[in-house]
Amino acid sequence: MGHNGLMSAMPEKHVEAASSSRFNDYDRIAEGYTAENETSLLNAYYERPAMLELAGDVTGRRILDVGCGSGPLFSALRDRGATVTGVDASAGMLEMARRRLGADADLRVADLAGPLPFPDDAFDDVTASLVLHYLEDWGPTLAELRRVLRPGGRLLVSVDHPFVIPLMQHMAGEKPKYFETRNRTEEWTMGGQAAQMSFWGRPLHAMTEAFAAAGFRISVISEPPFVPEARELFPEEFREITGTRFLCFLFFVLEAG
Repeated sequence: MGHNGLMSAMPEKHVEAASSSRFNDYDRIAEGYTAENETSLLNAYYERPAMLELAGDVTGRRILDVGCGSGPLFSALRDRGATVTGVDASAGMLEMARRRLGADADLRVADLAGPLPFPDDAFDDVTASLVLHYLEDWGPTLAELRRVLRPGGRLLVSVDHPFVIPLMQHMAGEKPKYFETRNRTEEWTMGGQAAQMSFWGRPLHAMTEAFAAAGFRISVISEPPFVPEARELFPEEFREITGTRFLCFLFFVLEAG
C-alpha cells in the first residue's frame, strides 16, 4: 500500500483507474508486481486468505474475479471447484495470468468504469479484491456487478480500510479529511519499473450507502486476522504488533437483492 511501518512497500491487488492514463500503469510493472504479490504479507498472508475464508465452499459456483491481475485468487477459487472468469484493465497483467492459469482460462480485458461483457444473472459470486478504492465513483461499477449477479448472489469486496489514512494523517499532525471522498497518489517501483498509483478514499457510510443504492444487502463486515505463520515469516513488520489483527483492509460480503 505504500503506507508507513507495516504497510510500507507492500503493494495491493489492483485495477487501472479510468480517470487518467498517467496513473496505475500495471502493464509497466506487471512482472515485478506479480512476483511481489505471490509472497507479500498483505496479499499472500492476509488479504487473499481472508477472501477465501469469506467465500467458503465455492464448489460448482460461477465466479467473476474483477481486477483479477495475475490470477492468484482466480487460481485458488478454481482449485476449490469454482468456474472462474477473470477481468482486468491491464493486458500486461492478464498475460501474466495466462502464464499461470493456462490458455483455456476465461480472461478478458475490461474497464470496471464501463459496461461488462456479460449477460444479466451470469454469476453466482463476484470477487472484487482490493479494486474499488481505485475508482472515484462506485455507482456505475456496483450497478454492473449487481446486473451480472443472479438474485441472491454474493459480492465479496476488500478495500483500503477507511480509517487507515485519516489515522496516519492525525498521527502526522495533519488534519484528517475522513468524511470527504479524497484522492491520494503513490509511486510504486517493482522489477526496476516505476508507476504512479492513484487511490480514492471515502468514509464507511459512503461505502455502505453505495452498496445499498446498487441493490446490495450487507451480510458481513469483517476485519479479519492475519494468517498465524505471518508473524514468524515477517518478524520486523510485527515487532510492535500484539494480538492477531492490524488495521489495513476492510472486507464485505454483500447479497444481491
